[in-house]
Amino acid sequence: MDRFSWCDGGLYPDESRVVEKSVVAVYDGQDKTAFTNGIAILTTHRLMWRDQKNRNCVISLPLANISSLDEQPSGFTKSAKIIVHLTPAVPGRPPGPVTYSCHNFIRLSFRELGQREFLQYMKEEIQKKKWEAETAPIPSASNSGGLSNLLPRQRAGIMGIERSIQQRNKETNKNISQAFQDLRNLMEKAKEMVTLSKTIATKIKDKQGEITEDETVKFKSYLLSMGIPNPVTKETHGTGDKYYSELAKELSSVLAKQIQETGGMMTLTDVYCRVNRARGMELLSPEDLLHACQLMEMLRLPLRLRTFDSGVSVLQTQSQNEEEIVTQTSQLVQDKGAMTAEQLAQRLGLPVVLARERLLLTEKLGGLCRDETIEGLKFYPNLFLTQA
Repeated sequence: MDRFSWCDGGLYPDESRVVEKSVVAVYDGQDKTAFTNGIAILTTHRLMWRDQKNRNCVISLPLANISSLDEQPSGFTKSAKIIVHLTPAVPGRPPGPVTYSCHNFIRLSFRELGQREFLQYMKEEIQKKKWEAETAPIPSASNSGGLSNLLPRQRAGIMGIERSIQQRNKETNKNISQAFQDLRNLMEKAKEMVTLSKTIATKIKDKQGEITEDETVKFKSYLLSMGIPNPVTKETHGTGDKYYSELAKELSSVLAKQIQETGGMMTLTDVYCRVNRARGMELLSPEDLLHACQLMEMLRLPLRLRTFDSGVSVLQTQSQNEEEIVTQTSQLVQDKGAMTAEQLAQRLGLPVVLARERLLLTEKLGGLCRDETIEGLKFYPNLFLTQA
Protein backbone atom coordinates (compact mmCIF):
# COMPACT_ATOMS: atom_id res chain seq x y z
CA MET A 1 0.00 0.00 0.00
CA ASP A 2 2.98 2.37 0.40
CA ARG A 3 3.25 2.56 -3.41
CA PHE A 4 -0.17 4.26 -3.64
CA SER A 5 -0.44 8.06 -3.68
CA TRP A 6 -3.33 10.49 -3.36
CA CYS A 7 -4.70 12.06 -6.56
CA ASP A 8 -7.69 14.08 -7.79
CA GLY A 9 -8.96 11.42 -10.20
CA GLY A 10 -8.06 13.42 -13.31
CA LEU A 11 -6.21 11.94 -16.29
CA TYR A 12 -2.85 12.98 -17.71
CA PRO A 13 -2.88 14.61 -21.19
CA ASP A 14 -1.74 11.39 -22.89
CA GLU A 15 -3.66 9.05 -20.53
CA SER A 16 -6.99 7.38 -21.28
CA ARG A 17 -9.48 5.31 -19.28
CA VAL A 18 -9.56 1.58 -20.13
CA VAL A 19 -12.06 -0.15 -17.79
CA GLU A 20 -13.60 0.21 -14.35
CA LYS A 21 -15.43 -2.05 -11.90
CA SER A 22 -17.51 -1.12 -8.87
CA VAL A 23 -17.69 -2.62 -5.34
CA VAL A 24 -13.96 -3.35 -5.14
CA ALA A 25 -11.92 -3.51 -1.92
CA VAL A 26 -8.15 -3.06 -1.56
CA TYR A 27 -6.10 -5.31 0.77
CA ASP A 28 -2.57 -4.52 1.93
CA GLY A 29 -1.15 -8.00 1.50
CA GLN A 30 -3.41 -10.17 3.66
CA ASP A 31 -4.58 -7.25 5.80
CA LYS A 32 -7.86 -5.39 5.33
CA THR A 33 -7.77 -1.62 4.79
CA ALA A 34 -10.25 1.25 5.00
CA PHE A 35 -10.64 1.15 1.21
CA THR A 36 -13.49 -1.37 1.20
CA ASN A 37 -16.23 -0.11 -1.12
CA GLY A 38 -15.06 1.73 -4.19
CA ILE A 39 -14.53 1.79 -7.93
CA ALA A 40 -11.37 0.28 -9.41
CA ILE A 41 -10.34 2.29 -12.48
CA LEU A 42 -7.69 1.10 -14.93
CA THR A 43 -6.06 3.63 -17.25
CA THR A 44 -3.19 3.32 -19.70
CA HIS A 45 -0.83 4.65 -17.01
CA ARG A 46 -2.28 3.89 -13.57
CA LEU A 47 -4.52 1.78 -11.39
CA MET A 48 -6.87 4.06 -9.44
CA TRP A 49 -9.40 3.43 -6.67
CA ARG A 50 -12.21 5.90 -5.92
CA ASP A 51 -14.52 5.75 -2.89
CA GLN A 52 -18.15 5.37 -4.04
CA LYS A 53 -19.49 7.67 -1.31
CA ASN A 54 -16.67 10.21 -0.97
CA ARG A 55 -15.64 10.93 -4.55
CA ASN A 56 -12.76 13.13 -3.36
CA CYS A 57 -11.05 10.06 -1.87
CA VAL A 58 -8.93 8.75 -4.78
CA ILE A 59 -5.66 6.81 -4.68
CA SER A 60 -3.52 5.75 -7.62
CA LEU A 61 -0.75 3.25 -8.34
CA PRO A 62 1.47 3.65 -11.44
CA LEU A 63 1.41 0.55 -13.63
CA ALA A 64 5.19 0.83 -13.80
CA ASN A 65 5.29 -0.26 -10.12
CA ILE A 66 3.61 -3.61 -10.90
CA SER A 67 5.93 -6.56 -11.41
CA SER A 68 3.40 -9.38 -11.94
CA LEU A 69 -0.27 -10.35 -11.55
CA ASP A 70 -2.07 -13.43 -10.22
CA GLU A 71 -5.71 -14.42 -9.86
CA GLN A 72 -7.20 -15.84 -6.66
CA PRO A 73 -10.53 -17.61 -7.40
CA SER A 74 -13.57 -17.09 -5.22
CA GLY A 75 -14.48 -19.53 -2.44
CA PHE A 76 -17.61 -20.42 -0.53
CA THR A 77 -17.53 -17.22 1.53
CA LYS A 78 -14.69 -15.35 -0.19
CA SER A 79 -14.82 -13.13 -3.24
CA ALA A 80 -12.51 -13.43 -6.22
CA LYS A 81 -9.30 -11.40 -6.02
CA ILE A 82 -6.46 -10.13 -8.19
CA ILE A 83 -3.03 -10.29 -6.52
CA VAL A 84 -0.83 -7.40 -7.65
CA HIS A 85 2.89 -7.93 -6.96
CA LEU A 86 4.78 -4.65 -6.59
CA THR A 87 8.32 -3.47 -7.27
CA PRO A 88 10.38 -2.15 -4.33
CA ALA A 89 9.33 1.28 -3.06
CA VAL A 90 11.53 4.20 -4.13
CA PRO A 91 12.22 7.32 -2.01
CA GLY A 92 10.75 10.70 -2.95
CA ARG A 93 7.38 9.38 -4.05
CA PRO A 94 4.22 11.55 -3.62
CA PRO A 95 2.33 11.29 -0.30
CA GLY A 96 -0.18 8.49 0.00
CA PRO A 97 -2.49 6.73 2.46
CA VAL A 98 0.32 4.55 3.90
CA THR A 99 3.85 5.68 4.74
CA TYR A 100 5.36 2.20 5.13
CA SER A 101 4.11 -1.32 4.42
CA CYS A 102 5.87 -4.62 5.07
CA HIS A 103 4.00 -6.26 2.19
CA ASN A 104 5.22 -6.29 -1.40
CA PHE A 105 1.81 -7.03 -2.87
CA ILE A 106 -1.80 -5.87 -2.68
CA ARG A 107 -5.05 -7.66 -3.41
CA LEU A 108 -8.12 -6.33 -5.22
CA SER A 109 -11.32 -7.99 -4.00
CA PHE A 110 -14.19 -7.98 -6.53
CA ARG A 111 -17.48 -8.37 -4.66
CA GLU A 112 -19.57 -8.37 -7.86
CA LEU A 113 -17.20 -10.41 -10.08
CA GLY A 114 -15.61 -9.03 -13.25
CA GLN A 115 -12.07 -9.77 -12.03
CA ARG A 116 -11.10 -11.85 -15.08
CA GLU A 117 -11.92 -9.08 -17.54
CA PHE A 118 -10.12 -6.53 -15.34
CA LEU A 119 -7.08 -8.80 -15.01
CA GLN A 120 -6.90 -9.29 -18.78
CA TYR A 121 -6.99 -5.54 -19.40
CA MET A 122 -4.30 -4.98 -16.75
CA LYS A 123 -1.98 -7.50 -18.39
CA GLU A 124 -2.49 -5.88 -21.80
CA GLU A 125 -1.80 -2.34 -20.56
CA ILE A 126 1.28 -3.39 -18.59
CA GLN A 127 2.61 -5.12 -21.70
CA LYS A 128 1.97 -2.04 -23.88
CA LYS A 129 3.81 0.32 -21.47
CA LYS A 130 2.16 3.42 -22.86
CA TRP A 131 3.50 5.49 -19.96
CA GLU A 132 6.97 5.27 -21.48
CA ALA A 133 7.77 8.01 -24.00
CA GLU A 134 8.17 6.54 -27.45
CA THR A 135 10.61 8.28 -29.76
CA ALA A 136 10.86 7.36 -33.41
CA PRO A 137 14.39 6.21 -34.45
CA ILE A 138 16.30 8.53 -36.77
CA PRO A 139 17.25 6.70 -39.98
CA SER A 140 20.96 6.33 -40.54
CA ALA A 141 22.76 6.01 -43.84
CA SER A 142 24.84 3.17 -42.39
CA ASN A 143 21.75 0.98 -41.95
CA SER A 144 20.74 -1.38 -44.70
CA GLY A 145 17.38 0.37 -45.07
CA GLY A 146 18.80 3.83 -44.33
CA LEU A 147 18.47 7.12 -46.16
CA SER A 148 18.38 5.40 -49.52
CA ASN A 149 14.87 4.11 -48.74
CA LEU A 150 13.65 7.69 -48.31
CA LEU A 151 14.91 8.83 -51.72
CA PRO A 152 13.03 8.40 -55.00
CA ARG A 153 14.20 5.82 -57.47
CA GLN A 154 15.75 8.50 -59.66
CA ARG A 155 18.04 10.22 -57.18
CA ALA A 156 18.32 13.96 -57.71
CA GLY A 157 20.69 14.85 -54.89
CA ILE A 158 20.08 17.27 -52.03
CA MET A 159 18.11 19.69 -54.23
CA GLY A 160 15.71 16.93 -55.21
CA ILE A 161 15.11 16.01 -51.57
CA GLU A 162 14.45 19.66 -50.62
CA ARG A 163 12.10 20.05 -53.56
CA SER A 164 10.18 16.93 -52.52
CA ILE A 165 9.88 18.19 -48.90
CA GLN A 166 8.65 21.60 -50.08
CA GLN A 167 6.03 19.93 -52.28
CA ARG A 168 4.75 17.82 -49.38
CA ASN A 169 4.61 20.88 -47.11
CA LYS A 170 2.68 22.77 -49.75
CA GLU A 171 0.10 19.97 -50.05
CA THR A 172 -0.18 19.73 -46.25
CA ASN A 173 -0.80 23.48 -45.90
CA LYS A 174 -3.41 23.30 -48.64
CA ASN A 175 -5.26 20.45 -46.89
CA ILE A 176 -5.13 22.29 -43.55
CA SER A 177 -6.50 25.47 -45.12
CA GLN A 178 -9.38 23.55 -46.68
CA ALA A 179 -10.15 21.84 -43.39
CA PHE A 180 -10.25 25.15 -41.50
CA GLN A 181 -12.43 26.66 -44.20
CA ASP A 182 -14.93 23.82 -43.79
CA LEU A 183 -14.76 24.28 -40.01
CA ARG A 184 -15.46 28.01 -40.32
CA ASN A 185 -18.48 27.29 -42.53
CA LEU A 186 -19.73 24.74 -40.01
CA MET A 187 -19.35 27.22 -37.14
CA GLU A 188 -21.28 29.86 -39.08
CA LYS A 189 -24.12 27.40 -39.67
CA ALA A 190 -24.03 26.35 -36.03
CA LYS A 191 -24.50 29.97 -34.90
CA GLU A 192 -27.50 30.31 -37.20
CA MET A 193 -29.04 27.10 -35.84
CA VAL A 194 -28.56 28.21 -32.23
CA THR A 195 -30.22 31.56 -32.96
CA LEU A 196 -33.08 29.77 -34.71
CA SER A 197 -33.56 27.38 -31.80
CA LYS A 198 -33.77 30.29 -29.32
CA THR A 199 -36.32 32.02 -31.55
CA ILE A 200 -38.50 28.92 -31.74
CA ALA A 201 -38.26 28.38 -27.97
CA THR A 202 -39.37 31.99 -27.37
CA LYS A 203 -42.26 31.54 -29.77
CA ILE A 204 -43.45 28.44 -27.95
CA LYS A 205 -43.21 30.22 -24.60
CA ASP A 206 -44.93 33.48 -25.67
CA LYS A 207 -47.64 31.99 -27.86
CA GLN A 208 -48.47 28.77 -26.08
CA GLY A 209 -52.21 29.31 -26.54
CA GLU A 210 -51.97 30.09 -30.28
CA ILE A 211 -49.95 27.03 -31.27
CA THR A 212 -51.66 23.68 -31.69
CA GLU A 213 -50.45 20.60 -29.86
CA ASP A 214 -49.17 19.03 -33.08
CA GLU A 215 -47.15 22.14 -33.89
CA THR A 216 -45.70 22.17 -30.38
CA VAL A 217 -44.60 18.55 -30.75
CA LYS A 218 -42.97 19.42 -34.09
CA PHE A 219 -41.14 22.39 -32.61
CA LYS A 220 -39.85 20.25 -29.73
CA SER A 221 -38.61 17.60 -32.13
CA TYR A 222 -36.79 20.30 -34.11
CA LEU A 223 -35.16 21.65 -30.96
CA LEU A 224 -34.10 18.15 -29.93
CA SER A 225 -32.54 17.48 -33.33
CA MET A 226 -30.64 20.79 -33.17
CA GLY A 227 -28.92 19.62 -30.00
CA ILE A 228 -27.19 21.31 -27.07
CA PRO A 229 -25.41 24.53 -28.14
CA ASN A 230 -22.33 24.23 -25.88
CA PRO A 231 -22.09 20.70 -24.44
CA VAL A 232 -19.83 20.01 -21.46
CA THR A 233 -16.75 18.06 -22.58
CA LYS A 234 -13.54 16.82 -21.00
CA GLU A 235 -11.58 19.19 -23.25
CA THR A 236 -13.33 22.24 -21.76
CA HIS A 237 -13.78 21.11 -18.13
CA GLY A 238 -11.02 18.56 -17.50
CA THR A 239 -11.51 14.97 -16.39
CA GLY A 240 -12.04 15.26 -12.62
CA ASP A 241 -15.01 16.04 -10.41
CA LYS A 242 -15.49 19.45 -12.02
CA TYR A 243 -16.33 17.77 -15.32
CA TYR A 244 -18.87 15.42 -13.73
CA SER A 245 -20.46 18.25 -11.71
CA GLU A 246 -20.90 20.47 -14.77
CA LEU A 247 -22.17 17.49 -16.76
CA ALA A 248 -24.74 16.73 -14.05
CA LYS A 249 -25.98 20.33 -14.19
CA GLU A 250 -26.23 20.18 -17.99
CA LEU A 251 -28.17 16.91 -17.88
CA SER A 252 -30.54 18.31 -15.28
CA SER A 253 -31.27 21.47 -17.28
CA VAL A 254 -31.83 19.53 -20.51
CA LEU A 255 -33.89 16.64 -19.10
CA ALA A 256 -35.87 18.17 -16.21
CA LYS A 257 -38.79 19.34 -18.33
CA GLN A 258 -38.85 16.19 -20.49
CA ILE A 259 -38.88 13.90 -17.46
CA GLN A 260 -41.62 15.97 -15.84
CA GLU A 261 -43.75 15.58 -18.99
CA THR A 262 -43.24 11.79 -19.02
CA GLY A 263 -44.61 11.24 -15.52
CA GLY A 264 -41.57 12.31 -13.51
CA MET A 265 -39.42 9.29 -14.32
CA MET A 266 -37.20 8.10 -17.21
CA THR A 267 -34.98 5.04 -17.58
CA LEU A 268 -31.24 5.56 -17.92
CA THR A 269 -31.28 3.91 -21.33
CA ASP A 270 -33.77 6.52 -22.59
CA VAL A 271 -31.71 9.26 -20.94
CA TYR A 272 -28.56 7.98 -22.65
CA CYS A 273 -30.20 7.94 -26.10
CA ARG A 274 -31.82 11.37 -25.76
CA VAL A 275 -28.73 13.10 -24.40
CA ASN A 276 -26.36 11.68 -27.00
CA ARG A 277 -28.79 12.59 -29.75
CA ALA A 278 -28.89 16.16 -28.45
CA ARG A 279 -25.09 16.40 -28.05
CA GLY A 280 -24.40 15.54 -31.68
CA MET A 281 -20.73 14.63 -32.16
CA GLU A 282 -19.80 15.10 -28.47
CA LEU A 283 -21.09 11.71 -27.35
CA LEU A 284 -21.12 10.59 -23.71
CA SER A 285 -19.94 7.21 -22.49
CA PRO A 286 -22.29 5.19 -20.25
CA GLU A 287 -19.77 5.51 -17.40
CA ASP A 288 -19.65 9.32 -17.60
CA LEU A 289 -23.44 9.50 -17.72
CA LEU A 290 -23.76 7.26 -14.65
CA HIS A 291 -21.16 9.24 -12.65
CA ALA A 292 -22.90 12.52 -13.47
CA CYS A 293 -26.32 11.13 -12.46
CA GLN A 294 -24.89 9.89 -9.15
CA LEU A 295 -23.86 13.46 -8.27
CA MET A 296 -27.27 15.05 -8.93
CA GLU A 297 -28.72 14.49 -5.47
CA MET A 298 -25.56 15.73 -3.75
CA LEU A 299 -25.64 18.90 -5.91
CA ARG A 300 -29.33 19.39 -5.01
CA LEU A 301 -30.47 19.41 -8.63
CA PRO A 302 -34.13 18.89 -9.66
CA LEU A 303 -33.37 15.29 -10.70
CA ARG A 304 -31.89 12.31 -8.88
CA LEU A 305 -30.82 8.76 -9.70
CA ARG A 306 -32.89 5.90 -8.32
CA THR A 307 -32.34 2.14 -8.61
CA PHE A 308 -35.26 -0.20 -8.01
CA ASP A 309 -34.99 -3.58 -6.30
CA SER A 310 -35.03 -5.27 -9.72
CA GLY A 311 -31.90 -3.34 -10.73
CA VAL A 312 -33.63 -0.91 -13.12
CA SER A 313 -32.06 2.55 -12.82
CA VAL A 314 -34.05 5.69 -13.59
CA LEU A 315 -33.77 9.44 -13.35
CA GLN A 316 -36.70 10.93 -11.49
CA THR A 317 -37.69 14.37 -10.27
CA GLN A 318 -37.00 15.31 -6.67
CA SER A 319 -40.69 16.13 -6.29
CA GLN A 320 -41.72 12.60 -7.21
CA ASN A 321 -43.97 11.36 -4.39
CA GLU A 322 -43.92 7.62 -3.81
CA GLU A 323 -47.22 7.65 -1.93
CA GLU A 324 -48.96 9.39 -4.83
CA ILE A 325 -47.60 6.79 -7.26
CA VAL A 326 -48.88 3.94 -5.08
CA THR A 327 -52.30 5.58 -4.60
CA GLN A 328 -52.70 6.33 -8.30
CA THR A 329 -51.63 2.84 -9.36
CA SER A 330 -53.90 1.17 -6.81
CA GLN A 331 -56.85 3.24 -7.99
CA LEU A 332 -56.23 2.42 -11.66
CA VAL A 333 -56.02 -1.31 -10.95
CA GLN A 334 -59.12 -1.16 -8.77
CA ASP A 335 -61.11 0.65 -11.49
CA LYS A 336 -60.01 -1.85 -14.10
CA GLY A 337 -60.34 -4.92 -11.86
CA ALA A 338 -56.93 -6.28 -12.88
CA MET A 339 -54.04 -4.99 -14.95
CA THR A 340 -50.81 -6.14 -16.52
CA ALA A 341 -47.70 -4.01 -16.98
CA GLU A 342 -48.51 -3.62 -20.67
CA GLN A 343 -52.02 -2.35 -19.92
CA LEU A 344 -50.77 0.15 -17.34
CA ALA A 345 -48.06 1.34 -19.73
CA GLN A 346 -50.66 1.95 -22.43
CA ARG A 347 -52.95 3.75 -19.99
CA LEU A 348 -50.25 6.11 -18.62
CA GLY A 349 -48.09 6.42 -21.72
CA LEU A 350 -45.04 4.94 -20.00
CA PRO A 351 -42.44 2.37 -21.05
CA VAL A 352 -43.44 -1.15 -20.02
CA VAL A 353 -40.41 -1.47 -17.73
CA LEU A 354 -41.49 1.60 -15.71
CA ALA A 355 -45.09 0.45 -15.58
CA ARG A 356 -43.91 -2.88 -14.19
CA GLU A 357 -41.82 -1.10 -11.54
CA ARG A 358 -44.89 0.93 -10.49
CA LEU A 359 -46.92 -2.25 -10.05
CA LEU A 360 -44.13 -4.00 -8.13
CA LEU A 361 -43.67 -0.98 -5.86
CA THR A 362 -47.41 -0.82 -5.15
CA GLU A 363 -47.42 -4.56 -4.43
CA LYS A 364 -44.43 -4.18 -2.09
CA LEU A 365 -46.30 -1.56 -0.06
CA GLY A 366 -49.42 -3.73 0.17
CA GLY A 367 -51.63 -2.02 -2.39
CA LEU A 368 -51.84 -4.91 -4.87
CA CYS A 369 -51.68 -8.69 -5.12
CA ARG A 370 -50.22 -10.65 -8.00
CA ASP A 371 -51.40 -13.63 -10.00
CA GLU A 372 -48.54 -15.29 -11.88
CA THR A 373 -49.56 -17.87 -14.46
CA ILE A 374 -48.35 -19.20 -17.79
CA GLU A 375 -50.20 -16.29 -19.41
CA GLY A 376 -48.03 -13.80 -17.56
CA LEU A 377 -48.06 -11.60 -14.48
CA LYS A 378 -51.30 -9.79 -13.58
CA PHE A 379 -52.02 -7.56 -10.58
CA TYR A 380 -55.28 -7.29 -8.61
CA PRO A 381 -56.49 -5.01 -5.79
CA ASN A 382 -55.42 -6.22 -2.35
CA LEU A 383 -58.81 -7.19 -0.89
CA PHE A 384 -57.12 -8.58 2.23
CA LEU A 385 -56.60 -5.02 3.39
CA THR A 386 -59.71 -3.35 2.01
CA GLN A 387 -62.35 -5.98 2.83
CA ALA A 388 -60.84 -7.89 5.75
